Amino acid sequence: MLFAVLFTDRPDQGDVRAAHLQAHIAWLEQHKEIIPIGGSLRREMGQTPKGGLWVAEADSKEQIEELLKSDPFFIAGLRQSHEILHWCKAN
Repeated sequence: MLFAVLFTDRPDQGDVRAAHLQAHIAWLEQHKEIIPIGGSLRREMGQTPKGGLWVAEADSKEQIEELLKSDPFFIAGLRQSHEILHWCKAN
């Protein structure tokens, strides 16, 4: 099944994001079979990201929920919230 996973970061945590960015990118690379697309979301280019988006392929929401608990950003407390949505690709 395909999923879109939306993350909202805690406000004013750009330093936490920067400190754990390389570990997070390495983690995404390690899990690219489940999360082939991931990246930050921001209002304007050059601004500190407000959160992130993954497009994921997994057997269940629970599988993604368990996996994201090992993400360095999650462990560091950067994430304020997340939402896992079923995604139906249209094109």
